[in-house]
Amino acid sequence: MTMKSMTAPAPTSGLGHSLKPRQLTMMGLGSAIGAGLFLGSGAGVQAAGPAVLISYLVAGTLIILVMWALGEMAAANPNSGAFSVYAEKALGKTAGGTIGWLWWLQLVVVIAAEALGAAGLLFSVWPVVPVWALALIFMVVFTGINLVGVRNFGEFEFWFAILKVAAIVIFLLIGAALLLGLLPSAPSPGLSAFGDFAPNGIGGIAAALFVVIFAFGGTEIVSVAAAETEDPAHSVGKAIRTVVWRILVFYIGSVFVIAAILPVGSEGLKSPFAGVLDLAGIPGAGAAITLVAVVALLSALNANLYGASRMVFSLSRRGEAPRFLSRLSPAKVPVAAVGVSVAFGFIATVLELLFPDLVLPALLNLVGSTCLVVWGIALVSQLILRRRADREGTELPLRMKGFPVLTIVGLVLLGIIFAVGFANPESAGQLFGTAALILVIALGCYLNARSKAGKARAEETDGAV
Repeated sequence: MTMKSMTAPAPTSGLGHSLKPRQLTMMGLGSAIGAGLFLGSGAGVQAAGPAVLISYLVAGTLIILVMWALGEMAAANPNSGAFSVYAEKALGKTAGGTIGWLWWLQLVVVIAAEALGAAGLLFSVWPVVPVWALALIFMVVFTGINLVGVRNFGEFEFWFAILKVAAIVIFLLIGAALLLGLLPSAPSPGLSAFGDFAPNGIGGIAAALFVVIFAFGGTEIVSVAAAETEDPAHSVGKAIRTVVWRILVFYIGSVFVIAAILPVGSEGLKSPFAGVLDLAGIPGAGAAITLVAVVALLSALNANLYGASRMVFSLSRRGEAPRFLSRLSPAKVPVAAVGVSVAFGFIATVLELLFPDLVLPALLNLVGSTCLVVWGIALVSQLILRRRADREGTELPLRMKGFPVLTIVGLVLLGIIFAVGFANPESAGQLFGTAALILVIALGCYLNARSKAGKARAEETDGAV
């Protein structure tokens, strides 16, 4: 991406602008490094063996292209509605409202899953406070963090991300030492696992692709946070450039180590980081990596509550949600938006505790494919808005290189992932569920837009009379 000297216009939403560039950078990195990597990467290795690296390269390429596209739009128009606002400008109000509400629903459902997941993991190593109480404590604490101001939120995310990055760096160093035979406590497995690079063939790579793609979900929150950053054009550009290569190094490096050390069928793949550290003879590895996973889940909970509140705030400002949700506190925090977002999470958490394994899985199945839809709409919006800007001669503070070829490449990759998903019965059900949810939300947004247009026409007629 290239940056011009022009600075993006300051947002007029009334939100604060106290996020630091370092906080935005680490937020983008930390939101992508979550439980999907620490606990879920083993499922990808199990499905494809070492060939899972191909799946991660494809998914990583896609998220890089999406981040570049979002960065271009966020630098030109930093807005808490981010891709929802860009979709509205490119595709109309119904599209903008639909993608905003869809993303909000995904986040508030995931908030409940993350609170319960973190509570369950912590209880497994510290069985003192019951799971329901831990989940409640997490929800209350992070609601408080989000209510006291964006600077505090950014600082928490910064240090959460630092902890996760430090854990991955230590893991990579230990993994490299094990592979090179530098640890006296364990023999080196070498690279013998790569002799059977793709034990399940192309089908395994395809299945793993749909598994690993969701590990990158959450990076789009950078475009939402840009609205509260001091210098959006500079901060967004730096965050994207930094996040892109770090994600690839951390993800590809970690998965390479796991695939080389833990063969398909290994029990260690259930918790791959702990499995590798156990083989390396590191005492307390399981408990340590479990605590890191707790931090990863709490970091995601914190970020998702922030993202959900800002999205519904933006929807309210644009007339797509009740007006009271756009009210700001003296600290320039949308208090009502935070409250509504966390309330749904509280309800989902209570229902899951009352009806285990019934409510939350059903909700997660509905919103499970949301990130794919958001990424697709973001690429389409950038394609339209960039061509419009070029046609009108509009200067952009940040320009995506290789346009429109790279944007189209991203859409093609996304199309391949959807095709893989629909070919798999398990993921096909999730995709159809998300499609049904989109239709319901879109109908509601369309009827809302028609109602408002009708009222506007009526008011104009009354005024003319």
